[in-house]
Amino acid sequence: MKFLNYYFSQTPANKRSSASIAYLASLDYLEQADSLVSQAIIQELLDQRSHLKLIASENFSSLAVQLAMGNLLTDKYAEGVPHRRFYAGCDNVDQIEDAAVSELKKIFHCEHAYVQPHSGADANLVAYWAILLYRIQNQEVQRLGKKTLDELTPDEYESVRQLLVNQKVMGMSLNSGGHLTHGYRHNCSSKMMHSVCYDVDQKTGLIDYAALQEAVMREKPLILVAGFSSYPRLINFAKMREIADSVGATLLVDMAHFAGLVAGKVMQGEYNPLPFAHIVTSTTHKTLRGPRGGLVMCTKEYAPTVDKGCPMILGGPLPHVMAAKAIAFKEANTLDFQNYAHQIVKNSKALAAALMKLGVKLITSGTDNHLLVMNVLESFALNGKQAEWALREAGCTVNRNSIPFDQNGAWFTSGVRMGTPAITTLGMKEQEMQELASIIVALLQATKPDPQDRSKAVIEPQSLAAARSRVAALLSQFPLYPEILLG
Repeated sequence: MKFLNYYFSQTPANKRSSASIAYLASLDYLEQADSLVSQAIIQELLDQRSHLKLIASENFSSLAVQLAMGNLLTDKYAEGVPHRRFYAGCDNVDQIEDAAVSELKKIFHCEHAYVQPHSGADANLVAYWAILLYRIQNQEVQRLGKKTLDELTPDEYESVRQLLVNQKVMGMSLNSGGHLTHGYRHNCSSKMMHSVCYDVDQKTGLIDYAALQEAVMREKPLILVAGFSSYPRLINFAKMREIADSVGATLLVDMAHFAGLVAGKVMQGEYNPLPFAHIVTSTTHKTLRGPRGGLVMCTKEYAPTVDKGCPMILGGPLPHVMAAKAIAFKEANTLDFQNYAHQIVKNSKALAAALMKLGVKLITSGTDNHLLVMNVLESFALNGKQAEWALREAGCTVNRNSIPFDQNGAWFTSGVRMGTPAITTLGMKEQEMQELASIIVALLQATKPDPQDRSKAVIEPQSLAAARSRVAALLSQFPLYPEILLG
């Protein structure tokens, strides 16, 4: 009981929290069960405390969210949807899932919500197949004069299957900022459907809606995907819906990256996808600050097919993660969360402005959301892998990222993506963004490519030491989970 005993010895009775006690007790118990696992968890906490988390797709969830996942709910099978399960004994899971769905509807004002997907990729697969079933399979079954798929003959079923796998999906290309699941050649989204992509404008890095309209009219996709993984600007979803409607396409919005900005009422009007999209998917762990997982929201006509996510795509849902989602959604439906979401964008804009003032080339010359992408090849004569490595050495965790029309490809890249959700959770504001930009630029200016290894770089030792010291000083003012005392 070393962690708990240390906590009690260092914390006055009137300052102790039940969350801290529960968390430390779990670490003590894990230490007895498997010290390797326990030590890896502790080391991860220490690593995250000693590095600035600047990965745009990561955040810090609350202790309540984390603790909700560590319990016997993980032992329960619950295929189906609430009150229509394929297993008995799901009453408590029904209550939890209903609560998560209800909270989600309150936040986003959607007609239907599905909280079972294990990840954003799973959520997108559920959405794709829900569209295919609703738009293609159901209509074809009716055309054949049958009521259900099970009534089809083997030949009829094969004809329907062939229609399903040859439909066209159109999403933003990976190089332009789209996600793997939006039709990337090596992802199953482009293997189960005919994938065509749209790009941003080569000069501005922005979506050209007129050019997109022309491409959609030419390709006539069944599904038009809006959303991104590394696009630093807002998307006009009213225009996207107009473009989709012009060819009768279903508009699918993947808001995995910016769901928290929608929940926090930063993205409103034509920049809020919910009033315009037929189906919206998301992760729950990025700007939404919940557990790792996914969700799907849709208009009522797609609800029956979305609810077939299991057995269509998913196996049994994860009740313990749905419990954590319910807590995270409740946290997101508060004024405090709205203030947090607005601060994310303030910080992102401040960081972008400070970097550009220091001469850094940013894709689209700035940001309107939670992320920004540096062109490190043009700014520092480094590839993305080298810049990522150098920043990690200095205590800044980022990820390399392709830039539009990237000459270095998807592995080495020419860019680095950074985001402000996690450091905003720590409490940092615009003043800290000035210091952060200064640290990043000073370090990368003192970094040169390693002539022997395209993945590594050579950093001037004094500059590296200075960067590490400045990162440590910044983090000391904003400790991660300060109530968790390890001794």
